[in-house]
Amino acid sequence: MLVTPGFWCCMVENMGKSKGRANPSEDAPFEQVMERLQTVVEHLEEGDLPLEQSLAMFEEGVRLSRAGAKRLDEAERRVEELLAAGDELQTSPLDESEAGEQ
Repeated sequence: MLVTPGFWCCMVENMGKSKGRANPSEDAPFEQVMERLQTVVEHLEEGDLPLEQSLAMFEEGVRLSRAGAKRLDEAERRVEELLAAGDELQTSPLDESEAGEQ
């Protein structure tokens, strides 16, 4: 998917306006979340955005950071499960509700 910087600005402007919908970063692959987070950080570091847009981008960055951290925690949990299984290789689908119950 080709995404232009303008696309993300529109997403930032519309964030929070559609209550009840899941955060798109929760469904995106980890690498895509990190890529977008890097872009957000670069835009904020440039320092040429208006205050409201900077705040919206910062909020997006926090959400992306939390989504990335959640994915890493889930991956760590799966690795620990595999190591704990010893010689018996067992895999199971990741249940999002279990991830928050640690």
